[in-house]
Amino acid sequence: MTSSLDQLKASGTTVVCDSGDFATIEKYKPQDATTNPSLILAAAKKPEYAKLIDAAVEYGKQNGSTIDEQVDASLDRLLVEFGKEILKIVPGRVSTEVDASFSFDKQASINKALSIIKLYESVGISKDRILIKIASTWEGIQAAKELQAQGINCNLTLLFSLPQAIAAAEAGAFLISPFVGRILDWYKAATGKTYSGAEDPGVKSVQNIFNYYKKFGYNTIVMGASFRNTEEIVELAGCDYLTISPNLLEELYNSTSAVPQKLNAESATTLDIEKKSYLDNEAVFRYDFNEDQMAVEKLSDGIRKFAADAVTLKNILKSKLSA
Repeated sequence: MTSSLDQLKASGTTVVCDSGDFATIEKYKPQDATTNPSLILAAAKKPEYAKLIDAAVEYGKQNGSTIDEQVDASLDRLLVEFGKEILKIVPGRVSTEVDASFSFDKQASINKALSIIKLYESVGISKDRILIKIASTWEGIQAAKELQAQGINCNLTLLFSLPQAIAAAEAGAFLISPFVGRILDWYKAATGKTYSGAEDPGVKSVQNIFNYYKKFGYNTIVMGASFRNTEEIVELAGCDYLTISPNLLEELYNSTSAVPQKLNAESATTLDIEKKSYLDNEAVFRYDFNEDQMAVEKLSDGIRKFAADAVTLKNILKSKLSA
């Protein structure tokens, strides 16, 4: 009997592994892999990845005159070391995240992205195998627009609303990562209700974005992310990409429950959907985004958490650089 994971792949969905752990990625044979500071931090604490930290620290010592410069250089190199090893396993791309502290600084995001790409190229990896992850703030979306114009593909992450998705598509982003589970978390806390299946507000959000993109012919890939259970994943079968954590991949791998296709690009073209635009209209984007309390709160919360984990990683590197 075909596993639920194989059925998901057969539905037209590209499966991506949401992990920094190499053994996990190898087991489930995803097309791509995504990382973020939290995932790298979790992996970096395991003894088998000590050599990657050592390589990053050595690089930092040689590429910074102050301890802070060395720490920043070490962190960038650590992200690239993980990405390099992941790309030995997956046939496609790896997503590498720009420091969340730059989420409201377009130029700093661009500069960091270019630096990461240059580092990858120095270890023999071309930019076509990298997705630069940037938070879906107005500034982040504009940074992605400029990077895409330079041939650097971007993954706009921490995306919780249709206005963010529309602006990202208009910017020409290669891929967006709407966060299904974090939307569910907010609604459960706000309403005290239990949601399941097609009623899950995170699932509905991704369905709306997928249908909007297909209705109006946007090429930006929709990659559902941050799942809380396999039910959410099954409800999004047929979505372009889904990035899935190891524990949920394991459930799908061991299950033979049916996974019928739920999202269909051709069907979406027949839907009655209002077209909107935020192209070069920051004020309208900010107003419409601000109308969604959940999206505003989850974006700020996500930026804080990713930034905090990046700081923790920097402190680990700093202690090794100072030793």
